[in-house]
Amino acid sequence: MEIKYTLQGLLIYLTMAHYLVAFVLMLMRLRKTAGVVYFFGFVAAVVCYGYRWYHVAHVPMQNLFEVFLTLGLVIYPISLFCKRYLQIGDPATLATDMLIGFIVLFPTGFKFSAEPQRLPPALQSWLFAPHVAVYMLSYIFMAKAAVQAVCQLLGLRKRSTGQLLGAEIATYNMVCVGFPLLTLGLILGSWWGKLAWGDYWGWDPKELWSLASWLFFVGYLHFRHMFGKKYAWINSVWAISGLLAIILTLLWANLSKLFAGLHSYA
Repeated sequence: MEIKYTLQGLLIYLTMAHYLVAFVLMLMRLRKTAGVVYFFGFVAAVVCYGYRWYHVAHVPMQNLFEVFLTLGLVIYPISLFCKRYLQIGDPATLATDMLIGFIVLFPTGFKFSAEPQRLPPALQSWLFAPHVAVYMLSYIFMAKAAVQAVCQLLGLRKRSTGQLLGAEIATYNMVCVGFPLLTLGLILGSWWGKLAWGDYWGWDPKELWSLASWLFFVGYLHFRHMFGKKYAWINSVWAISGLLAIILTLLWANLSKLFAGLHSYA
């Protein structure tokens, strides 16, 4: 564990503190105060991200430090999107979002190196930012879907009430948003591979794990289409398994020496 005694580190810890305090306030049922603290946590995240962008002089999505920094940034706008357009914004879900924000920033604050890196030629492409960005958005949606799936397995929020959806339907709706983003990330990556290395698909370990993650959610959508909510617990297991595949794609495929390849950017 490495504490960062820098302005960048201070901004990260400030953001984490806001997310954690907001989570605690939600548990104490101080929801309005929690919402305000959550918002200022997002403001801190924006400043933190902007500072990193200025410091490295390129979009900060190059390594795992910057990837998790991005995840900590997008959690708040995705929370608002889900509440406004998907009717998934009950206090328990918002509290979970705050906790997710804290968790994804933890490795950025205490594990991964913040040392700036020069952007290699292969990453100096206009596809770099959109390819990584859509993946980060999809990962947060899938993480939120997995949380709802856990709620379904635990028997929480079985039915829709008012404008708030039941856990199984909420899982499905978020996967329906996250899956196109996941697909777009795969397509943009293939296009980028063609431009950078001359081929759409190189059977690189990271590419294979990305495909595996995508196939998990294909399986989820297919199974739910075939059987609907008849086997809701299997739908939830599919969604949780998809998130585990994403975690393996993001971490194990980058950090393990077993999967060294063109995409190992830890």
